[in-house]
Amino acid sequence: MDSSPDEAAAEEPGRHHMDDEDFKTLLDATQTVAVVGLSTHPEKPSVEVAKILLAAGYDVIPVHPTATEILGRKAYATLADIPVPVDVVDVFRPSGEAPEIARQAVEIGAGTLWLQLGLTSGEARDTAEAAGLRYVEDICIGATTLRLGNTARDAR
Repeated sequence: MDSSPDEAAAEEPGRHHMDDEDFKTLLDATQTVAVVGLSTHPEKPSVEVAKILLAAGYDVIPVHPTATEILGRKAYATLADIPVPVDVVDVFRPSGEAPEIARQAVEIGAGTLWLQLGLTSGEARDTAEAAGLRYVEDICIGATTLRLGNTARDAR
């Protein structure tokens, strides 16, 4: 028996079907967040989000092609260079780069691919979900962390 379109949509993972309880559970289980595109310019939104995550106790790992350190944290040129497991890959790069970042997130065994507010990518979604990663798009992880009161300490 075929499922109705409503039933199929209800089973589709992704940000459109995650409620606050889902986000809280995801963030509570997170300790390490790799921020792809974390800027070296302090006025940029990526820096503000990273500061929110750091204040909440998350281990923030900057991913930047040329920086060696951002916010006092060692930066890595690529996700593959990170020597520790990554729970969430948070993306501050143009949507057109998201599919390749999704492939890299799969390769390192990340648990979640999170595209920041304003970013969407069907190809990145397909890549992430086919490999079993959770996928979030067009939502700010910093604002969500603040709104729900999550901390990395909840995961310990």
